[in-house]
Amino acid sequence: RAYLLKEALRLVFTLPHEQAVAALDGWISWARRCRIPAFVALQKTIVKHRPQILASIEHNMSNGRVESVNTKIRLITRRGFGFHSPDALIALAMLSLGGARPQLPGRKTHG
Repeated sequence: RAYLLKEALRLVFTLPHEQAVAALDGWISWARRCRIPAFVALQKTIVKHRPQILASIEHNMSNGRVESVNTKIRLITRRGFGFHSPDALIALAMLSLGGARPQLPGRKTHG
């Protein structure tokens, strides 16, 4: 039952908005009736945040990309063992994540 509940919830996030609304409501009803404490607690949290969840599905947005960039910046900071100024960290983050490809001295351009 737990596996089916988990997979049904995953399915909600792959459906178009109109179908996702009905599927989420069905999932909430199912999870509310199940006797698995973790899913009963999860459905309460989902009911509390239902409008935000449906807005995320409708607009096809998540914070995954932001979390990915934050993790990469934390890695850059750790790798740098501290910076003398915030400008150095910003410059390295922009160089690593910003897509800029400056011409290095003494290197030929291929193009």
